[in-house]
Amino acid sequence: MGMFDTVRSSYNLGPGYSKDLQTKDLECLMGEYWIDPKGNLYEIDYSHTQDFTTDFSHYKWNGNHGKVRPVYFSGSVEVYPAKWDCYYAPFPSCFIHFHSGTITKVTHNDKRQRTF
Repeated sequence: MGMFDTVRSSYNLGPGYSKDLQTKDLECLMGEYWIDPKGNLYEIDYSHTQDFTTDFSHYKWNGNHGKVRPVYFSGSVEVYPAKWDCYYAPFPSCFIHFHSGTITKVTHNDKRQRTF
């Protein structure tokens, strides 16, 4: 499948799109994004929140919190559910259209078939 970004949405995108979503239309670097209830897009940054032990065998939380930054993206992003167990049904996807980081339109494209 390759690398993708995770989008968590608090905005109502329709049935089946309430959990974690994936996309390859943003940075495609395993980034995490959040859409707030008003439809604004944010990037979640967890860098510098964990430290490795001296032998590098594991890491621990260091007390720092992640950062949430607004993303002023304009364009279309295709998202699809991160987990889809209904193999007999078409694999759903939808296009979220943004202007300056705010949703302007959501278009559902449920005719796409899942390929293995």
